[in-house]
Amino acid sequence: MSSSVKLPQSSVGRSHLQPFTDLVQHAESGPHVFTRGEGIYVFDDTGKRYIEGLSGLWCAALGFSEKRLVGAAQRQMELLPFYHNFAHKAVSPAIELAELLVERAPVPMSRVFFTNSGSEANDTQVKLVWYYNNILGRPQKKKIIARRGAYHGITVAAASLTGLQYAHNAFDVPINNIMHTDCPHYYHYGTAGETEEAFAGRLADNLEQLILKEGPETIAAFIAEPFLGAGGVIEPPKGYFEKVQTILERYDILFIVDEVISGFYRTGDRYATETYRLRPDMITMAKALSAAYQPIGAVMMTEKINEVLVEGSRKFGIFGTGFTYSGHPVPAAVALETQKIYEERNIGEHVKQVSGRFQQRLHEFAEHPLVGETRGLGLIGAVELVRDKSAKTNFDPAQKIGPWVMNRAAEHGLIVRALLNDTIAFCPPLIIDEQQADDLFDCFARTLDDTVGHVAGL
Repeated sequence: MSSSVKLPQSSVGRSHLQPFTDLVQHAESGPHVFTRGEGIYVFDDTGKRYIEGLSGLWCAALGFSEKRLVGAAQRQMELLPFYHNFAHKAVSPAIELAELLVERAPVPMSRVFFTNSGSEANDTQVKLVWYYNNILGRPQKKKIIARRGAYHGITVAAASLTGLQYAHNAFDVPINNIMHTDCPHYYHYGTAGETEEAFAGRLADNLEQLILKEGPETIAAFIAEPFLGAGGVIEPPKGYFEKVQTILERYDILFIVDEVISGFYRTGDRYATETYRLRPDMITMAKALSAAYQPIGAVMMTEKINEVLVEGSRKFGIFGTGFTYSGHPVPAAVALETQKIYEERNIGEHVKQVSGRFQQRLHEFAEHPLVGETRGLGLIGAVELVRDKSAKTNFDPAQKIGPWVMNRAAEHGLIVRALLNDTIAFCPPLIIDEQQADDLFDCFARTLDDTVGHVAGL
């Protein structure tokens, strides 16, 4: 082991092994500590205020000071701080939340299974798909197809579904029965002269060829985010999901839609399933389900799936999966109150109103000499930085342009996130107003001006 790695001089954070962090760099710099929040803003331990341009991790949909959610947690803590949902026992908040989610589902759904995160929810999706096919007497129908560039979580099975290399490095994933098909990013993977619709057709054909090569009798499910989130905020090319869904139905392959980032009004619709007219058999949700005030995730499924699970209990008795905190009463109560706030404040309409200005400001950066592509919808977007605009050539990853921009934006009072290919992502709380959206992009404009000088000096 190298002896050059030194711990921070300060003891702050020394004992905390932090997720998704460069451990070598962290040993030199230590953590940036945040202490409180107010609306769309967070404050660090020096008192400096930042626009939280990514809602924390795509999740703090109602900002950082919603007192109704604090009250919901406190009331439930005082009434029943914990009870489980195993062995026919249940808690009222989980029952009410499940009923609300089924009633408001974008397509007919039947049951909701609660987890503690989106990763756990997608891990559960894998187990349910395998269980489903075993109960149907199809033990060979187990393979699940995800996409390169997708993010579906970080547990062993969910990280296997994730199509990003950093989730795989030295972790011995993907596991068996998980495979990946094309990333649906027209900007980078469309060929010269190929229309967006033709690109979608080519990707659909490639998916079908993969299914035929592996054998349709072995392919159990296809999982997709409506738009790639952590993979770069990438919308599907025109006609993509219509073609893909036709193929899935042709070969009796379940369609899992991962709404962890896109769900609960990020696009203006309650679910991006509505935005893109998807027909899922199962839906994954988390993050904005509780506006991030408590950890909770969920799997929602059609009656077709539920009927097979019931058959499993006729054979085995106990449906043998779940977590101690599945449907925990406090997160469930907070999530239930979150849904009430969304509806009472008509958050979907607010998003549609503000997104016009948000998208206008976002796409104005398309003319900047360092910007290869701007993309987004609703209140989510991204700017991809390039070394050569005409050739669509990205910077050398060793130059770490994206991380530099992320750090520089923080100096200007804006928190954003650098993704693959020096893509800078924006996903502010849904409560942002037009003036605040202008403030966000004004900060980013100053950051981009600084980046021109930084790049010139490399």
